[in-house]
Amino acid sequence: MTRNWILLAFAFCCIATLFQGCMVVAVGAGAAGTVAYVKGDLEAVEAVSLNDAYQATEKAVEEMGLFTISKKKDSLGAIFKLRDSDDKKITIKLTAATESTTKISIRVGTFGSEAKSQMIYGKIKENI
Repeated sequence: MTRNWILLAFAFCCIATLFQGCMVVAVGAGAAGTVAYVKGDLEAVEAVSLNDAYQATEKAVEEMGLFTISKKKDSLGAIFKLRDSDDKKITIKLTAATESTTKISIRVGTFGSEAKSQMIYGKIKENI
């Protein structure tokens, strides 16, 4: 009897975990304006085109006085490689999710800095 309860509890946990993952993916896929800090990267989805996000990022970089090392853009995405006054590497990636939504990913330094990433994202958001 105990063995059956253990198996039932294990099966329930597995099913709950599977459904939880699907729900997170479903919610994240359609939710523009969501922001998450995951493994050192600030990730956001904005309801703007890639071109608009690119222009807003360029303006934010200029306003913040960040040093541009390189920037590349094509029809699917863009990447900015920057340095701040502390010579920390900053990478901003823009990815076209759809024609009217763009995923923004910001990483500051090797391990990430949530506070600095939030400041950069806030400045980009002001310019959108």
